[in-house]
Amino acid sequence: MEPGNDTQISEFVLLGLSKEPELQPLIFWLFLSMYLIMVFANLLIILATISDSHLHTPMYFFLSNLSFVDICFTSTTIPKMLQNIQMQSRVITYEGCIIQMYFALFFAGVDDFLLTVMAYDRFMAICHPLHYMVLMNPQLCGLLVLVSWIMSALHSLLQSSMVLQLSFCRDLEIPHFFCEINQVVQLACSDTFIYNIVIYFAAVLLAGGPLVGILYSYFQIVFSIHGISSAQGKYKAFSTCASHLVAVSLFYSSSLGVYLGPDATHRSQSSATASVMYTVITPMLNPFIYSLRNRDIKGALKSFLSMAAIKRPIVLRLRKHP
Repeated sequence: MEPGNDTQISEFVLLGLSKEPELQPLIFWLFLSMYLIMVFANLLIILATISDSHLHTPMYFFLSNLSFVDICFTSTTIPKMLQNIQMQSRVITYEGCIIQMYFALFFAGVDDFLLTVMAYDRFMAICHPLHYMVLMNPQLCGLLVLVSWIMSALHSLLQSSMVLQLSFCRDLEIPHFFCEINQVVQLACSDTFIYNIVIYFAAVLLAGGPLVGILYSYFQIVFSIHGISSAQGKYKAFSTCASHLVAVSLFYSSSLGVYLGPDATHRSQSSATASVMYTVITPMLNPFIYSLRNRDIKGALKSFLSMAAIKRPIVLRLRKHP
């Protein structure tokens, strides 16, 4: 293949999850349904935490931020995929690909950092309960979220800037449903050894650092729970961490499976299929994971939905009688 000047690259081709034309309608409606469920469920979590004053605590502040980031994360990839299927086009512009890559990396990074912050929050709540509200004050919570956004923005900027320096070959087909950085780099004609080293080193820092923080937090939590004398106290302490543990397990098992699996550095659509887990399914499941066994969230959701149901007839009557 002949190398091409990166200034002449105008578009890439996203091969999607399948090349079979008869499967495209099924894929479209399946992913549209999952996307709408994800947006609706996460919006409910955000609105419930805002509307209920009992949920104005660090734990639910971080949860509402996670829900917002999950919506943004999935919205960087799925709408474009649905548009391509609907328009029977697999094309994405060069600029659009770089922008999509940047925001996919950005929101995935924020998601990762927020899961770490939530683990730290649980560590403080269980290991230092008497000083929890003093230590986890609104200023610190806001700062933790802000640092998460800044660190992720810098990481995604570094990664995307390096891709901008690459020259690409004439074969611009990406075996994925979005511009995933590993697959884009594989298309480059220029030497990518240094780029791969930097990309993987940054990825290890981004994923490995927070994972170490999460594991350390839960090591301390398990040690503290072991010291609780009553079985009821142990169960209550563990139940506050169960939802977060499930969310962390889903996120890391799926994302690490994609990037450390055998197809991570090869142009294989099996990698695209595996990516669905952490880009779509995990953000869709998170609201259910955090609400199914959480009485506070379920109570807030019931109150919010009942208030919405009461207000709707009133609004309709006011419109009929100006």
